[in-house]
Amino acid sequence: MVIATLIEAIANILHMVINIYIWVVIIAALITWVRPDPYNPIVQILYRLTEPVYAFIRRYIPTVISGIDLSPLIVIIALQFIDLFLVKLLFALAASL
Repeated sequence: MVIATLIEAIANILHMVINIYIWVVIIAALITWVRPDPYNPIVQILYRLTEPVYAFIRRYIPTVISGIDLSPLIVIIALQFIDLFLVKLLFALAASL
């Protein structure tokens, strides 16, 4: 019973963190359209949160098509897959205990 509750709590926290990061990616992608001040602290935080993940994806997958960078879309799809697969798997594991 305690282990099942712990696994459910971990699954809920993972789900929440994934959703927050998806919104960070969306906001960072939208901000790039308006060319903000690169010295703005919010822009720097968004850059530091998203650029390492984008760089990792760009290393293995060509993401620029016709001048449009698809890295944010790939990150969102991967995070949605993790959310739908891993989090649901953790909830199923907790229900079976």
